[in-house]
Amino acid sequence: MPSSELFDYVIVGAGSAGCVLASRLTEDPAARVLLLEAGGEDTNENIKAPAGLGLLFHSEVDWNYQTVGQEAAGRTFYWPRGRTLGGSSSTNVMIYARGQREDYDGWRDECGATGWGFEDVQPYFVRAERNNRHGPPSHGTEGPLHVEDRPYTHELSHAWVQAALAWGLPRVGDISGASPQGAGLTQVTCRDGRRWSTVDAYLRPALERENLTVRTGALATRVVMEGARATGVAYLRDGAEHVVRAEREVLLSGGVVNSPQLLMLSGIGSFEVLKEHGIDAAMVLPGVGKNLQDHVLAPVVWETRDSSDVIVDLLTPENLQLWVETGGGPFASNYAEAMAYLSVTPGVSRPDVQMTGGPTAFVLSGQEMPGRPVFTMNATALQPRSRGQLTLASADPRDHPLIDPRYFTDPEDVATLVRGLRAVIGIGGQEPLAKFLTRPYLPASGNLAALDDAALADHARTWSGTCYHPVGTCAMGDGEAAVVDPELRVRGVAGLRVVDASVMPTIPSGNTHAPTIMIAEKAADLIRGIPALIS
Repeated sequence: MPSSELFDYVIVGAGSAGCVLASRLTEDPAARVLLLEAGGEDTNENIKAPAGLGLLFHSEVDWNYQTVGQEAAGRTFYWPRGRTLGGSSSTNVMIYARGQREDYDGWRDECGATGWGFEDVQPYFVRAERNNRHGPPSHGTEGPLHVEDRPYTHELSHAWVQAALAWGLPRVGDISGASPQGAGLTQVTCRDGRRWSTVDAYLRPALERENLTVRTGALATRVVMEGARATGVAYLRDGAEHVVRAEREVLLSGGVVNSPQLLMLSGIGSFEVLKEHGIDAAMVLPGVGKNLQDHVLAPVVWETRDSSDVIVDLLTPENLQLWVETGGGPFASNYAEAMAYLSVTPGVSRPDVQMTGGPTAFVLSGQEMPGRPVFTMNATALQPRSRGQLTLASADPRDHPLIDPRYFTDPEDVATLVRGLRAVIGIGGQEPLAKFLTRPYLPASGNLAALDDAALADHARTWSGTCYHPVGTCAMGDGEAAVVDPELRVRGVAGLRVVDASVMPTIPSGNTHAPTIMIAEKAADLIRGIPALIS
């Protein structure tokens, strides 16, 4: 298809992965790179202040997705995803975590993702990172992604860690270590108390390069196919459709929702879905949109006394000025200040639950805010067994796809959450935290310890929210269900790769932002033909 513009690489999506690719690929001055982003510039004033993250939900920088009705929960779930430069790295909770060694060895050994075992991916975590406390060999100190201990942590978060130790958990010094177990404070992707997105880390420094073009407000509508080869991208901008050609490759970095949606719109997906929406098949790949996995947060919330709430009490004009001048104070809080990894399943030594929370109504599935001082601790089943799917609602690229994570359809996910909630409740009864807690807010019970398994399971289904960690809809591997091979090339299609969280065949046991950056770092070497980094 003729076009007046020609690039070597066209990247769709300027999020956690796309910004990395744009930066790394333009290190070669001969490589002409176009980066397309459906959202706008990252100028929303609430992006930089960590405590402003809640104000980004349902805003112009949010795709504002909603799942279809979840039969096991009896409701839909709100899915925030970043629609701006930086993608969800500009709107997330900023926790830096890598998952567990076993996650990546499982990709290699169980999914056929050769070259993606822990020893293979560890060097890319290190290359990306600039950590203000941890150093080599496990952590990086010279990478573009700033990772730091928060300059502000609330007294209740410190008290929770002490209570977790009293309950029996060990203290963990490196919460993003290869196999973390125990309780500690989270590290965040911030610099001097300010959010440090992939725009800050990767894209902004690269904007000075003449070989990089960035276009915002550009909604990709299809990958242009010539036979079994991807040759460009069509996109809507300013009310008109434009087409650009990619001489080398098209790289999809739209994330777990947009990448499979764009593949299907381009005729790459299951034959049944393509036929239903009148889309000519360019390559039949039944796995597109399948294998959807996500973490959920099941909260326990207490009303507090003799302390303060970050949102209710501390986000004042005076504290805003303090943050503006110093980067410190409550506006530097990401709310999820404390964390633990532990096993709650008898006979299982590997951590299967993550606890995350802090001194406010954190998450509550977006349903309500108490309006009074509270402390929240969430339980998350780290290796969920439930699998969902994403499919097209229509052939119109402006329509949101149908998102069905099928939460709680595997009974073991609910059982793990129930055991996790019991551990959360047990820690809440320990000093020095207990002296700050009054009555439970959720579950609304006078005696949390007396709740039976059925009551806790019902609470989890009613009040859980997404942990913002969806993965898997363009899974990497060597089986028939895989969408991309271990070099992230779309199977059967030349000149097309997917580089984002959708290629993860199974969900990492932790937050997914750092693993997504790692994938893009490694992909940049694969694309350029550079030998893999060695531990």
